[in-house]
Amino acid sequence: MNARVKTEFYVNPKNRELSQTELDELARELDAVRQEVIDDLGEKDAKYIRKVYSAVRYSEVAGRACLMLGWFPPTWLLGTGLLGMSKILENMEVGHNVIHGQYDWMNDDTFKGHDYEWDIVGTADNWRHTHNFKHHTYTNIKGMDEDIGYGVLRLFPEQRWEPMHLLQPLYTIPFGLMFQWGVAIQDLKFGKLFQGRANKVKFMQQLKPVRQKVAKKLFKDYVFYPAIALPFGSALPVMAGNMVANGMRNLWTFNVIFCGHFTKDVEIFPRSVLRNESKGHWYMRQIRGSSNLTGSEFFHIMTGHLSHQIEHHLFPDVPARRYREMAPKVEAICKKYGLNYNNASLLKQSSEVAARILKYAFPFKK
Repeated sequence: MNARVKTEFYVNPKNRELSQTELDELARELDAVRQEVIDDLGEKDAKYIRKVYSAVRYSEVAGRACLMLGWFPPTWLLGTGLLGMSKILENMEVGHNVIHGQYDWMNDDTFKGHDYEWDIVGTADNWRHTHNFKHHTYTNIKGMDEDIGYGVLRLFPEQRWEPMHLLQPLYTIPFGLMFQWGVAIQDLKFGKLFQGRANKVKFMQQLKPVRQKVAKKLFKDYVFYPAIALPFGSALPVMAGNMVANGMRNLWTFNVIFCGHFTKDVEIFPRSVLRNESKGHWYMRQIRGSSNLTGSEFFHIMTGHLSHQIEHHLFPDVPARRYREMAPKVEAICKKYGLNYNNASLLKQSSEVAARILKYAFPFKK
């Protein structure tokens, strides 16, 4: 954030305001960290994403095969777990990262960011607009980044309080369970439609691909596979397994994303920070608006390496598997410039997110 801009927004005392010269040096050092990885990209990175893609397919096949015998509880549990893992891996480590263009350099049609369509009801095109462009350009800027509360949650004192927020500790749970549906409708602006401020013709044009995607995914999970399971007497177990697997993915995605954006030390910013914002300012905003999660290698893979949300916001087009090796260098740079490197366990970060949801359900101003 530009140190010269005076605002009433909360400023984390753990962060030091930097001069323009320091911000330019910060940008230079972070650019160097990125370039070092870009220069080293090659076959090992391509082999990794192909291996994960194969794991997604094989675990889905195994999970769906087990669910065909879902009338036997242990088989249902195994099948649901495998299918849920497949959906999480596809959503986090493959879909999200490929859509960011992290593997465009491979020139492999399977992993082209502009063409990949992921396995959720939301379309990749809408995500490319709301997430890749708006969120990563205007990260945590109130009124420009729609990921701040997703239009339904008040998570910062700078957000206007509404009476409906009193219920957010309750409706956060179904919101998390149905997170893919929030992604699907985020760019449609239903609020403007209900208020009569949206062009209905344009709205219906935007709705069409979403409606088609929703129909396709609902048919696959709740009609096609249950119908195949009819001869095995497992139509209902298959339907239930698909529903639980989708819920597993939704809750996991919701938790990882919220822990990366809405912990105690994270800041949001006014639009005025965009005034003459340099690359150093932008980098600093990413650091001050993000938080990381500690964990094992398997944990990081299952989060799509969004457990390194700071590195992801700094370098969204770098293959996410590289964030672990970049993290110590980024942390050292943050320490050098007096910037808080927010890194803690899933339990700690989740508890801080829950505290925000509870606190700002009420009209607190700080």
